[in-house]
Amino acid sequence: MGGDGSKNKASSSSSLVKRRSLSCHQGFLSLSAPLVHHSAPHREYPISEQSRPSDANPEGPRLEWTLPGFISIFLPEFPHRFTGHMHLQILGFIAKGSFGPILKVKDLSKDETYAIKVLPKADVLRHGVLQQSKEEVIIQRQVRHPFLLSLRDCWQSQSNLFIMCDYCSTGDLYTYWTLKGRFDERDVRVFAAELGSALGFLHDFGIIHRDVKMENILLTDKGHVRLTDFGLSRRLERGDRAFTICGTIQYMAPEVLSGGPYSHAADWWSLGILIYALATGGFPLPGEPDHCSMMNRVSEHSYDMPANLSPALAFLLIELLCKFPTRRLRCLEHFQSQKFFRGMSFDSQLLQKRPIKPILELKNHPERSERSMRGLSSDLLQNFECDLLNSPSSPVDLPPTLMKIEVNEDTAGTDTNATGTSSP
Repeated sequence: MGGDGSKNKASSSSSLVKRRSLSCHQGFLSLSAPLVHHSAPHREYPISEQSRPSDANPEGPRLEWTLPGFISIFLPEFPHRFTGHMHLQILGFIAKGSFGPILKVKDLSKDETYAIKVLPKADVLRHGVLQQSKEEVIIQRQVRHPFLLSLRDCWQSQSNLFIMCDYCSTGDLYTYWTLKGRFDERDVRVFAAELGSALGFLHDFGIIHRDVKMENILLTDKGHVRLTDFGLSRRLERGDRAFTICGTIQYMAPEVLSGGPYSHAADWWSLGILIYALATGGFPLPGEPDHCSMMNRVSEHSYDMPANLSPALAFLLIELLCKFPTRRLRCLEHFQSQKFFRGMSFDSQLLQKRPIKPILELKNHPERSERSMRGLSSDLLQNFECDLLNSPSSPVDLPPTLMKIEVNEDTAGTDTNATGTSSP
């Protein structure tokens, strides 16, 4: 999966093609401030004689360009494009992701608004998540479901990877949960049905999500869910097992906390924790600083259901929060047959027909914007280099991690996957 970073050597008489890279700093921090572009020195890349532009093909066959390692290592999942994205206008800052910002942008050519997740290449390599980042976009390209956030595009620039998805202006479920405290069971039933449908689809497709939580659930204009963030997802066929300890600690199943083996049943545990929090206003257990401590707490906890829950909901949660994965409710068919969903259709169009009133009522809450930022400020990104709008083809002012990759390729011809990366 992905390119191996090999290069075509050009002859000494090869022509040199100069390309200039621009960087835009701080342009997304203020809606009223214009984008600021900074010119930078450029470097030259050799190109074979066969790649010269001609009347028949003015741009030349692009596949014969000699690409440096800091570009080729992210191919083909993140295409390298020779033109900037000047049709995109950065409107603002949505949130801070694991490594970089999530930006709100407008595609001027389509008059559509999208969200772009920015992943600095240096951070991706430093943390060893190259294959994980590739897997994220591979999975999102393959899946289409009414309750999953759709991928629109992905590409790379000189310094960053970009993942562009649909924009949900209503925000995420966690923000509304902090404002409301607990939801009525009628609304919990809709959220649960939509998320269960999404998980059942992913599992049938051979994918485990591994990070089901309220922060990863965006909401439409009517308050319906879109499960997002496939950064920890991976291919896992029925019967296969995983062993990586990953996810958000309060949502992690016992078998994940212990280091596996685990399967798709772990996602259903996470859904059970989420439903419990929505219906009661709190988590069954507070989060611990590490997975060992959390594992001890989970092992000792009885997971008794609060008396104010209906018997049908309490039984559903008991089935989902079974500590033994082989006995746990772990498939969509059994989930749909629960008494809690009696009389409810799981048809996606019917589920989305009714607006979720509490979400619409809280959308204009004076504290919603502040709560959605989780205490973060765009000031934290003052020095973040965003080269979204410019050509990605010139290696100027590369971080040391990217420079190391280029040196390895140029001097030793080694496989770039061996430098600063690892498979998930």
